[in-house]
This record gives sequence, C-alpha cells and structure tokens, in this order.
Amino acid sequence: MLKEMGRASQAVLLILCVLRTVKAFEMEIIPAERIVAQIGSTLILTCNTTGCASPSFSWRTQMDSPLGGKVRNHRTYSTLTMNPVGVVNSHSYLCTVICGERGKKEKSVKVELYSFPSDPIIDISPSLVAGEPAPVICKIPDVYPSHHLEVLLKKDGQVLHEEYFLDDDSTNTETKTVTYTFHPMAEDAGKEITCVARLPIADMDFEPKERTSSQKLNVNFGPQNTVITASPSNSPMEGDSLNLTCVTQSNPPAQIVWSKYLAEESIQHVIKNNVLFIPRVHFNDSGRYICEVINLVTNKTEEATVNIVIQGAPVITKLSIEPSTTVQEGQNVSIQCSAESNPPPKIILRRKSDNADIGTSSARSIFLPSVMFQNGGDYECVAENKYGNSKSEITLNVKYGPKNTMITVFPAALKEGETVTMKCTSSGNPAPVISWKKKKATGEFEKISKNATITIQNLKSQDLGLYECEAYNQFGKEEKAVELYVQARLEEPDQMIPFIIAFSSVAAVAVPAAAILIYVSRQAKINGSYSLVKALRLKV
Repeated sequence: MLKEMGRASQAVLLILCVLRTVKAFEMEIIPAERIVAQIGSTLILTCNTTGCASPSFSWRTQMDSPLGGKVRNHRTYSTLTMNPVGVVNSHSYLCTVICGERGKKEKSVKVELYSFPSDPIIDISPSLVAGEPAPVICKIPDVYPSHHLEVLLKKDGQVLHEEYFLDDDSTNTETKTVTYTFHPMAEDAGKEITCVARLPIADMDFEPKERTSSQKLNVNFGPQNTVITASPSNSPMEGDSLNLTCVTQSNPPAQIVWSKYLAEESIQHVIKNNVLFIPRVHFNDSGRYICEVINLVTNKTEEATVNIVIQGAPVITKLSIEPSTTVQEGQNVSIQCSAESNPPPKIILRRKSDNADIGTSSARSIFLPSVMFQNGGDYECVAENKYGNSKSEITLNVKYGPKNTMITVFPAALKEGETVTMKCTSSGNPAPVISWKKKKATGEFEKISKNATITIQNLKSQDLGLYECEAYNQFGKEEKAVELYVQARLEEPDQMIPFIIAFSSVAAVAVPAAAILIYVSRQAKINGSYSLVKALRLKV
C-alpha cells in the first residue's frame, strides 16, 4: 500500500514538472505602441512571438488602407518594412498572430510622421548697395506638417520679421518660403542675417526642432584711392627681393589683377593678388607694372602704375654652339653668347687655349666656317659692366677621322733570332681603333692583331713580309704598310750575319731607306756577296 502511494506521488511531481516547462503564448510589436519617423527614412516594424512553434502572421491598418510596405515572415517573427517612409504610412498598424489551438493575439503601433530634413537656405542678392532695398529670401525645404512651422529673420540677434503657417493644411512635404524687403545701410557691412526655422510639435519626440542658417551682408562701394608701394625701392639690385603692394578702398574687396608692359608694349598678365612678390629679381623683371582693381558689384575699376628698373652685374643668359657642341670636321659652326644687365654689358667671346678674343661686341654669335679639328676646345664668354662681370664656358668637340698614321719599327736592323717591335700610331676623335694584318703567300691579308703594338720574338724567315696597320673610327680610316725582309748574307766565313731591315711606307722614310739599300748592295758586290733584296712595296 505504501509503495503504491509513493508511486502516485512521483507521477504527480512529474506532471507538475512538465507543466512548468511549457511557455505561455505571447506576442509583442517592436517598437511598441507609438513611433515617430521622418519622411524619407526607413522604418521596420517587428511582430515577435514566444511560446508558439509555428505562428501565423498578418498585418493591416486600422482603416484597411494599403500597408505601404513589404512583409517578410520568419519562423517566430514577422517584419513590415517601409522604405522610404511616406505620408501614406501615417497609420496605426495591427499585427495578428494565430497559434493553432492556443488562440489568437493582436497588437497595434501608431506611426506618426514629420519632415524637417535640412537647414534653411538664405538667398540675398550679392549686389547690395547702401540705401537701395533688396529682398531677403529664406527657404525651408520639405517641411511636414507645415502648420506647426515658425520662421524668424534676424539681423545680429535683432528680429526683423516673423512668419507662421497656422492655416496651412498641406498633406505632404512642401518647401516653404519667407520673403522680406531689407534696406541695407553702410554700417550693415559685415553683419549677419539669420533665418531661424522651428517645428515645435509638442507631443512628438524628434531632434532637431530648430534649424538656422546665416549669411553676412555686403554693402558695396569703390574702388578708390588705389596706390602701389615698392619695397625696398623702384630700382633694386639684381638678386634682391621685391614687394609690390597694391592698396585700395572697396567693398566688397576689389578683384586685383597685376600686369606688366613688355618691351613691345603688349601686356602680360602676372598674378591676381594685392601683393606681387618676387623673391629674386632678374633683369627681365624690369618694366612698368600695372595694378587694376575691379569691383564687380559696382562695376567700377581703377588703375595704378609703377616703373621698376633692375640694376646689377651682367648675367649670361645664353652660351651655345650650333648646330651642336659635338660636330664633324668641315661643318659650319656658330658660337652664340648673350647676357643681360643694366647698364647693358660688353661681351667678349674667346677660346681659352690661346686666350684670343674672337669677338668683342654685343653681337649674339660668332661664325666659324668649315671648322677644323684644331678649332676644338673650351670657349669662354665674358660679360661685364660697371657693377661686375660674369663668365661661362662651353666645349666644342670636333670629330674627325684618323690622321697622321705612322709605323715605327725597332730596331731597324737585327740579327736573326732577335725581337722586332712594330708600333702604329694615329690621331683622331674619337681615338682610332688600330689593327694589324699580314700579307700571305696567296696575296690575301690575314688579321693578326688588334693592338697598336706587335712584337715578334725569335725572328724567323716565315715572319718576313708585308705588314699593314689600319686606323679606324666612325668618321673614316687610314692605312700604312711596312715590309720586313733580309738584306744580304756576307761571304766571309766568320761573318754570316743576317740583316733585317724594316721600311715604313711613308715616302720621307722610303727614299733614305732605298739609298741605304743601294749602298749596302754595292758593298756586298764589292765583297763578293749575293743579294736577296726584295722590292719595297708600300700601301697607303
């Protein structure tokens, strides 16, 4: 019996425990009861449930007007999105939730709308003139509901005009305009006109409920009494700084345009500012400067002028060689030098190597026809006046092909087995590249060296023959030849000495060499010797 009672009590406890875990069916709308939204924004209403696994949602307005939004149902909640919010959304919205056998629940939220999106816009004519009436217009964009709108116009805190829209029954956003005729005075220049717009709806919570905009007043006159001051003076030294200040009386501030008369009397516009600052003046800054002040409102202009003369030692403005600093021999060359100063400079143009003046005048160029390689070098231009002088240098580089190519052989006569050194030299710009060739038995030449100097050690019979030196650059080439050969062999038993003689292809060397050969040959015949002399062949 006791066991059965115990089991019954356990069952009751189990049932109570299960009942406690089941949640009650509830719902809520977020935000609750009442919401204030600005027209044009996005508004999302959320209908949320608890205690119902599969609720069914529906939305409607209390007047069965169109929802004006998009409904999205989720598992336990539903949303109504209004994007953007418009006047049509000014309703109370009802959310109904049905949860099967657990019943139905409903809740509503009231959507109230307003529009006060931006500050007022003030429109005041820029052509205010003292004593002449002008309209002041204040626009308040996209207001709703406009019958609450209040607008005040103030000048430096003093109320000039008030306007209310109590009788306005607009049902949509509107831009409201307030117009006031203002009589400006000269002392109003720089003061502010302020437009204050208020939308004081007592039972609606939003910010801001007041917006303002301000604009400064301009009362126009002038320009007049325009003057230019030059600092440090009207005649500064070259390299000094120069300040030209243009001062005028005008309201609004006048537009200032600086200009300068050039030598040919045409006008060059310089800058738009009341101060023209030149940190380092040059001679070409000399001239007549004009300050023109323009009041665009009163349509009046005025001018002031000042003459500036820059003084100082010469400055070389140009030192050049035409057509180029690097030319080929035979071209015509013009060296140009010019300078500027006050007073005008004396110009001297000369080549530094011989210090010879090739021009002394104010001429702008010196002409060198058919330039030779000897004309190359550094040239100097000197410009001078009573304040000093200046110098500048430029280099003329004359390119030419190989010249004066020569071959030297050392020694001129050797014993067989000794060493012969042959050296080829040549002048040219750029420096010539030198190579050697040797004539083969077939009559063809074979390249044997790319060095200016060749050395033959332990001289043998196969080393004899005609050698040719070639000097080359991009402007030409020049060739010279020399022949190595055995002169004779003496018949005295103890004097079997071979002589090896090298001959240059230069005519000045060839003639004495031939004379020596004839003399040696005759001596050999007198002594009863035989001759193996070969004819000297020259190739130029």
